[in-house]
Amino acid sequence: MAPDREAYISVMVEIKRRIEVISSLIRKEIAVKYHATHVETMVLQLRMILELIALSSLAANREIFEANRRKFEDHWRVSKIIKDVEALNQNFYPMPILQLETPGGPAEQEFILRADGFLTKDELVEVHGRCGAVLHAANPYGKKANYGQFEQEVPTWVTKVMTLLADHKIQLLDDESFYFVRMEDPTDKRVHLWTYGRAQP
Repeated sequence: MAPDREAYISVMVEIKRRIEVISSLIRKEIAVKYHATHVETMVLQLRMILELIALSSLAANREIFEANRRKFEDHWRVSKIIKDVEALNQNFYPMPILQLETPGGPAEQEFILRADGFLTKDELVEVHGRCGAVLHAANPYGKKANYGQFEQEVPTWVTKVMTLLADHKIQLLDDESFYFVRMEDPTDKRVHLWTYGRAQP
């Protein structure tokens, strides 16, 4: 059975919505009353986004996606989850790209990989781990999380996530094709996905 590509798009839509929530919190358009809970809400949304990125290439295969998603409930270390996902799909991580202008339309256009400015796989693991310092109850006698620092750093991490996903290519599990994904197409502001080739041997 062919992978469900719409499921991948749905994950990207969820990521976009969570980024919108973080952006509204950053701009103070919405507030969660206390400074600590305000920051915790931003960090929680960011951590959810990171987990969705780690699992997104499996989304087209429901049973496998659900099985790996449940591992997050039992095992908080994203590095272990990524290792499991990579064993299933070694090309699981989105590849951020720059699009070269050609007249043939998105499916026929040429791409180059971004060199920097995006959230790398190693950074995803690092940031996900750091989020835990805010999202777990602190020892009242121990060192407290620096909420001010997190508040300053979240916008940078979100920008890196947006750069990673804005235009990217991905290979879904059990699918030989690669796909070009645009998070916000100018025609309708929606997520779009195009097939543009097969994975190289």
